[in-house]
Amino acid sequence: MAISYGHQYIDDDDIAAVINSLKSDYLTQGPAVAQFEKTLCEITGAKYCVAVCNATAGLHIAVAALQLPSGSEGITSPNTFLASSNCLVYTGAKPTFADIDAKTFNISPSEIEKKITDRTKVLIPVHFAGLPCDMEAIHRIAKNHGLAVIEDAAHAIGSVLSDGSLVGSCKHSDLTVFSFHPVKTITTGEGGAVMTNDKALYNRLLQLRSHGTTKDPALLTQNPGPWYYEMQTLGYNFRMTDLQAALGYSQIKKLSQFKKRRREIVALYNKAFAENDFLKTPYEDPMVSSCFHLYVAQIDFQKLGKDRKQVMSELLSMGIGTQVHYIPVHTQPYYQNTFGYKNGDYPVSESYYEKALSLPLYPAMSDSDVNNVIDAVKKVLQ
Repeated sequence: MAISYGHQYIDDDDIAAVINSLKSDYLTQGPAVAQFEKTLCEITGAKYCVAVCNATAGLHIAVAALQLPSGSEGITSPNTFLASSNCLVYTGAKPTFADIDAKTFNISPSEIEKKITDRTKVLIPVHFAGLPCDMEAIHRIAKNHGLAVIEDAAHAIGSVLSDGSLVGSCKHSDLTVFSFHPVKTITTGEGGAVMTNDKALYNRLLQLRSHGTTKDPALLTQNPGPWYYEMQTLGYNFRMTDLQAALGYSQIKKLSQFKKRRREIVALYNKAFAENDFLKTPYEDPMVSSCFHLYVAQIDFQKLGKDRKQVMSELLSMGIGTQVHYIPVHTQPYYQNTFGYKNGDYPVSESYYEKALSLPLYPAMSDSDVNNVIDAVKKVLQ
């Protein structure tokens, strides 16, 4: 079996946590979810957490909770997974983009400034590959223009900003969304969470997560008895199960261990590829601490004389799986047909994409696995 670009790390403690949940009285809507949410707040420093079935659902209700007026637009990065902009479409807002910084591959604050219009209501910076965006600059921009900020931190649980705050603290944003997909730093199988320090947003998130309903006596218009609930807005069934939360609670105890191992692997790669004529290693800002969800190399395929498909095929033949993160969102047929975007609109993102290749990176990799990746990449990039 090939070494994949990403993979979950599950140990006996994780398995026992799920088994204990299966033996409990609750498979869903039980105490495990609250326990997991509480722990996420303790780790990040945020006041409130709403766990959801996946990060896409988290982004969806994060935008919905802002109650944006009709005709609103939001700005995000073209270099991201589709969910970062789809969440705007789900809520009736128009997704717009600001190009990325050529060094960090994160959304550029200066490009954000250029794209703001009277219709812009929210910024959605994406902490690509785990490297935090310049949140202090983005927060200043948002404050100057009266905009909300949602951090797409699907890649970045455990990462630390330049001021020492953790991604997820919402120090520089209104909301932050995490992902717990199996290839992410910690996993709940599928799952996500929305962090905030705003109680009003928190209450809206709770309702949006569960069909728009509430049983909170403080929010009810009437209260005839303990059975009573009210649907006060149109919501969704985006709840996380207790099985997922039990796994997440077990996984999050290993967050520092996972981060340490990811950074060890990155250091080995960086050292091995430092002098390679065809490969540029990822940038790391010395002022922040990235948890490194992905190791995205920039490979000069043209100079190498092999296209990306050939390189990926040769690596796979040696047992090394790779992936491409990401195809720029504005080049997708839906976005071009629906919103009129076209190739060439965001040249830095497109240039980045032409050279991007993600190499295997996950805590379960042994040193032997890492050396096998290094040897194979060097051989293919001769």
